[in-house]
Amino acid sequence: MQNQRKNPRLLGALGKHFPRTHALAAGAASFALALTFFVSPPEVEAKRTSLEVSLSLPESALSAPAAQPEATAAAADSEADPAVGRRVIQEKVRNGDTLSDLFQRAGINSSEMYQLLSSGKEAKQLAKLTPGEELTFEVDGDGNLQSLELHRDRLSKVEFSRDSSDQYKYALHQRQPDTYTAYRQAEIESSLFVAGSKAGLSNNLIMEMADIFGSDIDFALDIRKGDSFSVIFGEEFLDGEKIGNGPIQAVTFTNQGKTFSAVRYTDANGDTNYYTPEGKSMRKAFIRTPVDFARISSHFNPRRLHPVFKTRRPHNGTDYAAPTGTPVYSAGDGRVIKAGYSKPNGNYVFIQHGERYITRYLHLSKRLVKRGQRVKQRQVIGKVGATGYATGPHLHYEFLVDGHHRNPATIVRKLPKAKAVPSSEMDRFRAQTQPVMAQLERFEQPALAQHEDQTESVN
Repeated sequence: MQNQRKNPRLLGALGKHFPRTHALAAGAASFALALTFFVSPPEVEAKRTSLEVSLSLPESALSAPAAQPEATAAAADSEADPAVGRRVIQEKVRNGDTLSDLFQRAGINSSEMYQLLSSGKEAKQLAKLTPGEELTFEVDGDGNLQSLELHRDRLSKVEFSRDSSDQYKYALHQRQPDTYTAYRQAEIESSLFVAGSKAGLSNNLIMEMADIFGSDIDFALDIRKGDSFSVIFGEEFLDGEKIGNGPIQAVTFTNQGKTFSAVRYTDANGDTNYYTPEGKSMRKAFIRTPVDFARISSHFNPRRLHPVFKTRRPHNGTDYAAPTGTPVYSAGDGRVIKAGYSKPNGNYVFIQHGERYITRYLHLSKRLVKRGQRVKQRQVIGKVGATGYATGPHLHYEFLVDGHHRNPATIVRKLPKAKAVPSSEMDRFRAQTQPVMAQLERFEQPALAQHEDQTESVN
């Protein structure tokens, strides 16, 4: 209503500047405009019109995917490539570690470990780990185990990998080292161990040489200054780096002027042993000493003065003085008939060999076999100790034949050796061993000539 009262003034003002007819037209227009504020506009239906637009773009732009936000692009990559987000974790086995400890350190759920262990018999070997071995875990972005590698050493690797059906596949990877023939020789001044070490032999090779001649030479009693040895063996290399030694191929040992020779031979059944160049076995039914490089502290003596009781009591064995914990071997194949502890004997093990022979091992710090157990020659059956009536760490070793004590240091020499190479296999034996013995002789000639020259120059 207020707007209507103002209209006459507006018409009057317009009348001053415009002709009457024009003023009336303008007034009508103003009235129509005023009505728009009071009357709602009618509803309008929206219509879509399609237009064809031609764009000229490079072919590379037409073939490229549309740009995506960063998070969306990353999700797309993860879905397309399952390897995205995988992590590799390496763990070394420590003393006392179990497989569960290693999974825990790697941050992998124990359910993954149980699934792996139940995947097949090959996985059971993961339960037996040795300090120093390495495990490599590969897990996906969700922490699920995808593969596990067990590196036993530089030559062998065990692998378990998860396939598309969520099962683990087993694979064994082995590398073959390059092997070269090596030669060492030495003359003994004090002990085999010292001479071997100076010649560049590893402890394992020295022990192997002592084992080969263990039925013929007592390395605690028979070694003399001036004894000598010559040996050829394999040296193993991987990627140009020495990683270890192969077994002894041939060896000679001169003890108190008598020379013993041995050569390695693998028979038609695949069994490997050492023989003389004539095909006789180096292995007797019993080894001479059940402790390596020990010192005899008391010999077999039926009238010995007992060190503890100071009375004449027979000493029915041989005492080998050695540090506590030194391995004690079974002198031959047999069955454990007694294993226990008594006040005079301490920890002890008795072994029956066939029907006639028994060996006894006393004063052990540990027993490693049980009654009724079968044992092999040179199997570790216990550790040197000082239990029972003992004045210090040593092994008391007895040898009985038909129930009677015999001197362990001499009885073994009278016992027969193992079987020789059968006559039907001698041609095969010679073809395999003669080239090796000839090679050892070629190595020995220059060394012998040099030794003779040095002797002449001293004289």
